[in-house]
Amino acid sequence: MKPTRLILIPPIAGEPAPCLVIADGVVIERGRLELHATDRPEPMRTIAVAPGADVTIRWLDLPAGGLAQQRAAALWLLKDSLAAPSDRLAVALGPVPAAGQPRLVAVVGLSLLQAWIDYLDALGVRADAIVPDALTVPDSGQEELLNAVAFGPVMALRGPRFAASVQSDLVELIAAPRRVIAIHDPTAVEQALVGTALSPPVNLLSAHDPARGTVRRSWARASAMAGLLIVSPLVLIAAAAARDDASARADVARAEAEVARVAPDLAAGPDPVEALQRRVQSAPPRGGVVAATAALFAAVESVEGAELDLLIVDPATGMKASITHGDYQDMQIIARAMRTNGLEVTETGTLDDQGRIVSDIMIGSAR
Repeated sequence: MKPTRLILIPPIAGEPAPCLVIADGVVIERGRLELHATDRPEPMRTIAVAPGADVTIRWLDLPAGGLAQQRAAALWLLKDSLAAPSDRLAVALGPVPAAGQPRLVAVVGLSLLQAWIDYLDALGVRADAIVPDALTVPDSGQEELLNAVAFGPVMALRGPRFAASVQSDLVELIAAPRRVIAIHDPTAVEQALVGTALSPPVNLLSAHDPARGTVRRSWARASAMAGLLIVSPLVLIAAAAARDDASARADVARAEAEVARVAPDLAAGPDPVEALQRRVQSAPPRGGVVAATAALFAAVESVEGAELDLLIVDPATGMKASITHGDYQDMQIIARAMRTNGLEVTETGTLDDQGRIVSDIMIGSAR
C-alpha cells in the first residue's frame, strides 16, 4: 500500500504543521512541515486535519436525491443555525447511510477553507481531503458519554451523532448532561488519526471548486432544490402548507401597505419590503456618525490586540468597518459594547490572515 501523509493544520497559520506518514496502517515517520521550506515534501496521498471550532457538524435526515440536491437540502435545514450567507459556505456530506439513518453533514466558511488550502500550499503539499478535528475522535458509542481529545487550547468532543470542537472552558456547558472522557494516551490519539487518514469520514474539499475558488449558492436556490426533494412528504402536510402560504401572503400584503405609508417612493418597486430594509440598513446609526465612530473606537480599544483597519461612511450603503483581531470571540465583545450604545454590529465577512482574523462589519441602530 502506498504511504499516506496526515497533516495537523495548526490554529495559528504561522506555525509549522505536525505530520505523520502512514504505511500499512502503521506510522513509519513523524515530523513537522515548515512553511516555505526549500525542499518540498515528497508527493503522496495527503489528508489534512483542520481546527474544527468553526466547522458546523450535524447528522441530518436528508431526503433521497443527488449530491447537489442533498447539499442544498442540508443548507436549508441549517439555515437558522448558520450566520454566514449560503454563498460563503461549503457543504460536505459523509458516506451514504443505511436506509432511515441520518447523514453526516459538515459546513465551513469558504474563506476559511481557502485559508487552509493556501496554508497547505505554503507547506508545499496538496491535500486530497480535509477533515475537521472533531471527526478524528473515536465515537464514544454511548449517548451519555463523549470522548474528548485536546488539540491545543481546543477540545474536540465526539459521541453518537455528535461532534464539536470547543474552548476548554466551555466543555462542561456544551457536553451537559453527558459525561466527558478525556483521551490522554498519545498512542490512542495517534491510532485515531491513523484511522482518519485511511478512511476520512468527510472531506471538506468535496465542496470546493478549484476552477472558481468558491461555491456559489443562494438560500433561495437551496430552498428550491430542497423543495424538489421533499415533494412526497409535502402531501402529508398539504393543508398546513396551504394555510401557512395564505398567512404568508397576508403578512406580505400588510408589510407592503406599511411601506406605502412610511415610504411612498418605494411602494412602486418590485420588492418594496426589501427596498425598505436596505434603506434602514444604510441609514445613519442612532446618534449620528460621529457618536457611532466614537463608540466603535472605544469598543475596539477594549479588546487587546484589536485594530480598526478601515472605516467607510457612505449614504448609499451605510457605515462599514474592517477590524483585525486575534480571536474569534473578540467580535462578540465588540458587538456587546456597541449594543450598550444602541448600535448593532453585523458581520459581513471573516478572513484568516497569517494568524490574525480580519472581520468586515456593518454598523446600524439596534432595533
